[in-house]
Amino acid sequence: MREQYRATPLLESDLAATPMGQFARWFADTTVSGLHEPNAMVVSTATADGRPSSRTVLLKRYDERGFVFFTNYTSRKGREIESNPFVSLLFPWHPLARQVIVTGTAARVGRDETAAYFRTRPHGSQLGAWASDQSAPIASREDLLHRYDELAARYPEAEQVPVPPRWGGFRVTPETVEFWQGNENRLHDRLRYVREDGPDDEPGEGPEGPEGQAWRVERLSP
Repeated sequence: MREQYRATPLLESDLAATPMGQFARWFADTTVSGLHEPNAMVVSTATADGRPSSRTVLLKRYDERGFVFFTNYTSRKGREIESNPFVSLLFPWHPLARQVIVTGTAARVGRDETAAYFRTRPHGSQLGAWASDQSAPIASREDLLHRYDELAARYPEAEQVPVPPRWGGFRVTPETVEFWQGNENRLHDRLRYVREDGPDDEPGEGPEGPEGQAWRVERLSP
């Protein structure tokens, strides 16, 4: 199977000053186009000895500090991030012949930020966060549903569900962000922002904080 991509070339002069600004532009394009779940992204992690794993999760917010998603901290990805914070994100926007590829480091967000987001989730999703010991083996689906029913009886719709202690957010601070635009004859455009830290900067923090971070752009061969 093969498809010929036809799109307007992506030029350096088209880019925003920062990768997050460019991401906002492209993300807006996905919502206007009606793309299904454009915030779905593939998160790739690895164990301390480099064995990789990938899964699709939903991006819940982004700003100049990075990309945030929420999960069970004891899940496979949660455990791997704790032992090896280097991750990759992939936004596969196939109908637009676009991809965004992020590499960076992940760290937990604060509990206040986690709690604020948790309270916006549907009641059933809040119970699900308690019912599922994500990535752990279970005897059957019936066992999972029984656990959910017990929680639903304990916390009916009108009652606030507490935030599970093992559940929360990760923020991925980008080191590189590549914008991939498909074009004819496999001559795709690949423009990558690369973070430039000063010698005394902490990772992810420029001399003026995240919003003052310096970036350079390089074009990659397709």
